[in-house]
Amino acid sequence: MIDKIDFAKGEGLVPAIVQDYKSGQVLMLAYMNAESLQRTIESGRTYFYSRSRQKLWMKGEESGHIQEVKEILYDCDADSLLVRVEQTGVACHTGHYSCFYRDIHGNEKDETVFDTSTVYAAGKEGPGILLELYDVVKDRQRNLPEGSYTTYLFEKGLDKILKKVGEENAEVIIAAKNREKSEIVYETADLLYHLLVLLVEQGVEPSDVFAELRSRR
Repeated sequence: MIDKIDFAKGEGLVPAIVQDYKSGQVLMLAYMNAESLQRTIESGRTYFYSRSRQKLWMKGEESGHIQEVKEILYDCDADSLLVRVEQTGVACHTGHYSCFYRDIHGNEKDETVFDTSTVYAAGKEGPGILLELYDVVKDRQRNLPEGSYTTYLFEKGLDKILKKVGEENAEVIIAAKNREKSEIVYETADLLYHLLVLLVEQGVEPSDVFAELRSRR
């Protein structure tokens, strides 16, 4: 598909309209280059190119409000995209479901549905890194690069992966007993990484876990 898109017309970028695949509501407009479109196709989640920051970014990388791609269409001139998605949470950083929540007079047509004050605090990392790491682990499983610890785990198999999950779980417990915050952070990161390896090995997507948590909420 990528070779059919005319990126040259927009100096390497094309506008991407994002639409709720169920309701048809337009959620946002962003820009994609060839690399972000490729990442979107491969991962099944939306990646865009930030013109202000001059870098790729994944929708929801800070807030966790990811977009699962259902379909990508391009127009008759092949210079713009329509990305139909299933939206987790909200699309707009203001907390509105859609970025198009005001009329031409500035009146808000939709209420804020999510409090973003704690999500976008300065310097606060978001849960999107888990999805990024999951994609890296899947790539390691597929390509098994030499010298990679993740490759080592997949080559050793399920029993080794389970052993590491158990060990890291115990390390988190010990860290908590010691009441050392930095130690808890470090060991929890180890545990989450090994859990992601286990999910990949079992063919479980993070979205499956998120959906289970949502159903309990």
